Amino acid sequence: MPENMPADSRERGYSVEYCNMEVKDNKKWNAGRQKTEWKGLRGRAVICLLAAVSGCVFGLGGCGKAEEKAPVSVSEDGKSTEESNGSKVSEDELLADKDTKDVVNFDRRLDEYQPLKKEYNFYFTYKVIHPWWDAVAIGIEDAAKQYEEDGIIINYEYLAPQDVSAQDQVRRLTEAGAEEFDVIGVDVADVEMVTPIINSLLEDGQKVMTFSSSDAAKEDGCNRIAYVGNTHNYEDGVDLTEALCKKLGYQGKIAVLIGTEGAPCHEERSEGARDVIAKYPDMEIVETAYDEDTVEKSYQLAKEFLARHEDLAGFVCCNMSNPVGAARAVIEAGRENEVVIVGMDHDQEALRYLRDGYIYALGVQDCYSIGFDTVQTAVKIADGCLPGESYPEKTEEITTIIYQESAAAMLQTLYGVID
Repeated sequence: MPENMPADSRERGYSVEYCNMEVKDNKKWNAGRQKTEWKGLRGRAVICLLAAVSGCVFGLGGCGKAEEKAPVSVSEDGKSTEESNGSKVSEDELLADKDTKDVVNFDRRLDEYQPLKKEYNFYFTYKVIHPWWDAVAIGIEDAAKQYEEDGIIINYEYLAPQDVSAQDQVRRLTEAGAEEFDVIGVDVADVEMVTPIINSLLEDGQKVMTFSSSDAAKEDGCNRIAYVGNTHNYEDGVDLTEALCKKLGYQGKIAVLIGTEGAPCHEERSEGARDVIAKYPDMEIVETAYDEDTVEKSYQLAKEFLARHEDLAGFVCCNMSNPVGAARAVIEAGRENEVVIVGMDHDQEALRYLRDGYIYALGVQDCYSIGFDTVQTAVKIADGCLPGESYPEKTEEITTIIYQESAAAMLQTLYGVID
């Protein structure tokens, strides 16, 4: 670990395209890391995943009517009907473009809003160091770059703990509130625990928004200014579980792997799953467990469920990690032809399992757009714009259900995998 790295940053993680980054004391450090390929539709892509966790501050460089977002898009067959842009590409590249361009939109540009300042300072904290939030980070970074092209500097911190902890999140928010940030953004780890600190920061004059996958909304007693992210986690749980039930002929025993206890997105998806299963008299949920959003724990839990239930028919997986853990356990048990798995998001291993038929369906969120829109909304909040003027109170991002036919194209688009 570099000696000039802030001591309190050793537990943090971040992914960024550059390997030299500027920290608070303006010293440069270069941490060892593993490179991961993310090939976007614009051909962009090497980002760096920190092999050792780190905390970073980046210098990257009037209110109107809010823009309406498109409704949630769910693909029944995993294919897009979008036409190609007419450029000469290979058949494989065209397939990847057609099947994925509406799932993750890398072709984002800043809207027409004109920032009132030349420099902004933002603080973003999220649940846990995890590849899902690395994808959000790419959108944040690209938005900051586009502002820089317009002469606007976006300084930001993007920080999280190694393990999910609402107490840790409260601590981070408290510390951020003592500094001079234009906007504080949080992906809520636990609504009940985090809402009081959000409201306290607002009472002290801080501007606080929520982002990513978990909101603490007005109906929860939270006064946060706005939310950018998934507004339909319950519906995602419903859609995935309906796909599972149809595949199973509406009969069988199901296990649900939730994720992190108290995390709104995970709890809402599991609630959607429970409500769907309850509709069908020949189906029942026989196991439910929290895996703390880790592959290792979800794998262990899935092994236990399979051992206890020789007739287990399916898994509903409510986060990005547990489809991988469930698939590993099912394959290890030799029951891949008996057990149907549905789950969330774009983990590379999960997409390979989808491609190879071990996972039946994945709900992929547009993490890139979540990050991109978070920065745009933060700029407007910092300028004093209110929800409904130049941005909505809730910016709705899409989730697309993809199946085996689309997995290879998604792997190629996101990771450059063509085997």
